[in-house]
Amino acid sequence: MSTRWYPIYQRGNPQLRVFLPNFWMKLVRPHPKQLPNIVHFQCSMEMTKYDIRNYLEKIYNIPIVDVRTKITLGKFRKDIGKGYIVKDDDIKYAYIVLPKDMTFKFPDLFESQKKEDEESMKSLDEAKKSFNEYLDKNKDRTDVPSWFSI
Repeated sequence: MSTRWYPIYQRGNPQLRVFLPNFWMKLVRPHPKQLPNIVHFQCSMEMTKYDIRNYLEKIYNIPIVDVRTKITLGKFRKDIGKGYIVKDDDIKYAYIVLPKDMTFKFPDLFESQKKEDEESMKSLDEAKKSFNEYLDKNKDRTDVPSWFSI
């Protein structure tokens, strides 16, 4: 059942409305190493195994062998300000088994970050080198302020 409000039916065509489900799925990196054909998702609590299978097969055209779900309880903790006991939301995880010939590799989102870090290290080394040349040039002139050099 959807909690979205849709426009009331109006006579005539085209009907300018789209019915969207309230389902969502989030790809999660599994903590223990999984087989290469198992994918780990965090999904909406309302989704059943059949909803998960249809969601992935119909929208993303992924062949699925098996779907297993697990609900983890949220943690109980004490609120710092008021002292109340608060329970975090429960989370539903889905383990999707793909065919044996298919493999899934979790995307490395920070690969471009590594390249940028290498470039920034090169520019930092160049800046250090130019600063050391500047210091060497003004080493013998202790009585003249450093900003006065040419």
